[in-house]
Amino acid sequence: MVSIALLTVSDTRNINNDDSGNYLLLEAENYGHKILERKICKDDIYLIRKYLSDWISNPDVEVIITTGGTGITARDVTPEAVRPLLEKEIDGFGETFRFLSFQKIGTSTLQSRCIAGTANGKFIFVLPGSKDAVMTGWQDIISHQLNENTKPCNLVNLINRLKE
Repeated sequence: MVSIALLTVSDTRNINNDDSGNYLLLEAENYGHKILERKICKDDIYLIRKYLSDWISNPDVEVIITTGGTGITARDVTPEAVRPLLEKEIDGFGETFRFLSFQKIGTSTLQSRCIAGTANGKFIFVLPGSKDAVMTGWQDIISHQLNENTKPCNLVNLINRLKE
């Protein structure tokens, strides 16, 4: 199991109404993962980078998951905040997410700019803010890739090799 840091990016959410963050917290713990830290921050590119940079440099964090800020409005800046921090982008994550999402919400999925990648030996997943989107990302992709029993391959078995 892995240690996870969770970041909700929103101008309106707090710990009580952060349905997506609360869902991720409970689901990750139900899968046996450890939540090391959870934060909620405004849609501010530099604040997002600060939290992520702190976690990227923390040797105890193995996975970072963000929710929110992936749309196309002026305040949606999470992908722009995260991309410069990534060493490698995992293109298949966004492609797979949008494929699965298309089956549920049709062409509205084109508004999602979710991404994933690696930085300093950690996996970073950037999810939309809606609970339904977070459920799709967690249930259909991330939970499987953080499970060493997922075959033929999974991301969790690569964590130790990310710094080679």
